[in-house]
Order: sequence, then structure tokens, then C-alpha cells
Amino acid sequence: MALIGEIIVSVLLVVGGFFGFVGSYGLVKLPDPMTRLHAPTKAATLGVGAVLLASLVWFPTQGGHLTWHELLITLFLFLTAPVTGNVIAKANMHMNWRPDEIPTPAPGHKWSTFGDPEHESRQGR
Repeated sequence: MALIGEIIVSVLLVVGGFFGFVGSYGLVKLPDPMTRLHAPTKAATLGVGAVLLASLVWFPTQGGHLTWHELLITLFLFLTAPVTGNVIAKANMHMNWRPDEIPTPAPGHKWSTFGDPEHESRQGR
């Protein structure tokens, strides 16, 4: 059982390291803030999640006791990373984009980020 646990932990650590590397490389090399946003919220989140799952597998196979801290941290990370990415994207849109730079929404609809009357009055509409 210990050998199988070590193999699973090793695979998860390599996968976590790969996704962590891809996320950090994308954060540095992608051209603008909106594309750079995807690197840490997608790839790096999967990398940290794989490392936490490796820790979740390691303790029962090596130490004999089960811990749930890693599972709770992983769930919290997977729930909060998309919300954080959405908030950062909306902040970037408000700070750097004008409403005429955003693609036209479907007829009869407005973008939720630029649909409030207060924002339209600040933009001079």
C-alpha cells in the first residue's frame, strides 16, 4: 500500500509542479492583464490543488491517519479562485476599457458590468 501511495503522490506532485510552472510562466509572458488573469486562476489553481491532493493521499498511506484539512483547503481554493478572477476582470474593465470597446451584447440586453445608470452617467452618456 505504501508503494502505491508513493506513486500516486509522486504523480500528483509532478502534475502540480507542471501546472504551477505553466501558471507562473503565463503570468509573466502573456501580453495584457485580461489574458494574464487566466494563468493564475486556472493553471496555478490546478497546480496547488494537485499538491494538496498529494498531501491528502500521503498522510493515510504513510502515517496511518486521515486528515481533512487539505481537502477543505482545496475546496476553498476551487470555490474562491473563479470569483477572484471575475472580480479582477471587472475591475480591469472599469479601469481600462470604455463601453464602446466592449463587444455589443445580444439585442435587448446590457453587459452587467456596464449596465448600471450610475456608470453610464460617469461615462458621459
